[in-house]
Amino acid sequence: MAKEIERKFLLVSEAWRDEIETSERMVQGYLNDDGPVSVRARITGPRAWLNIKSRTLGISRDEFEYEIPLADAERMLDHLTTGPVIDKTRHFVRRGGLLWEIDEFHGENDGLIVAEVELEHVDQPFDKPAWLGEEVSHEARYYNVSLVKKPYSQW
Repeated sequence: MAKEIERKFLLVSEAWRDEIETSERMVQGYLNDDGPVSVRARITGPRAWLNIKSRTLGISRDEFEYEIPLADAERMLDHLTTGPVIDKTRHFVRRGGLLWEIDEFHGENDGLIVAEVELEHVDQPFDKPAWLGEEVSHEARYYNVSLVKKPYSQW
């Protein structure tokens, strides 16, 4: 079974931008909006994935991800999603042996920027860059599945 151990943070400065290694645009949509799991299709450039994730709050959740044909993902996003798609740019920053993923949202979620780091185990220590702010790992409203229903612009 696959386990995602991830911590989410808000940012207190733009200093992380000087450390970006690469960036990529992503769109994703959810194929269900109830139940114990979320199911989403995501397109990043010429590749696409189907992702199934437990809907529990916190830093450790079950997650399964499978690459799928791009045409299938496009069809899912056009015809099967339960709400609007999430549009964001993911920036990658390597710091202290860890890869930080910083999601800069667009559209209805414009203005929201969240940094995430995946860890090997729940209590793994790590150095927090000075540009990190409040941890929001346990706040559902910062989850992408929640941003579809109540975008950042409506907070």
